[in-house]
Amino acid sequence: MSETLTEKQEAVFKFIEEYQLAHGKSPTLREMREHFDVSSDNSILKHLKALEEKGLIKKDDTPRGIKLLESIKQKLSGKSSKIPVLGFIPAGGPVLTEEYVSGWMNVGEDLAGNAKDYFVLNVTGGSMIDAGIYEGDLVVVNSKKQPRDKDIVVALVDNQNTLKRFIKKDGKVYLKAENKNYSDIYPENELVVQGVVTALIRQY
Repeated sequence: MSETLTEKQEAVFKFIEEYQLAHGKSPTLREMREHFDVSSDNSILKHLKALEEKGLIKKDDTPRGIKLLESIKQKLSGKSSKIPVLGFIPAGGPVLTEEYVSGWMNVGEDLAGNAKDYFVLNVTGGSMIDAGIYEGDLVVVNSKKQPRDKDIVVALVDNQNTLKRFIKKDGKVYLKAENKNYSDIYPENELVVQGVVTALIRQY
């Protein structure tokens, strides 16, 4: 590709490709302008026109008018795994919750290769916003993965569920909130890690 595209054209094409793979749709002009830190649409439009003339993209005049790339269509239509969505695990501090399957979600095998080891949780609360996890986000959790220092985990702390960062320090374990307005959690009796977060799904 580098032989047919300028460096900036290749950067724009790569951003479109990565955005489509992550979101299943194309970025808007504004999102591309903000990503490349330019003040005008004109420079982005110039690169899009060049990509279109070279047959690499197809577009119309709608905000997300760049059609899905063939390579992305193939990846998005590839094999998927169906994994359960288990209730709501709060990220605003541990509260007693009952785990139950509230639905099922199809995700790509790159996110959950062995479906029986994974589940999805819907995040509530704001204690993990500095880690980029917001209320309404969905987290993909591997129930078999062993937690490592600084992993984000779903844990049962003294019989209460929470979503926090797993910290090991001086031979002790605690859960760290990623929001200065929330306190870290030190177990009084028991801390059981129920799974390690491996992916984040955000729906707009």
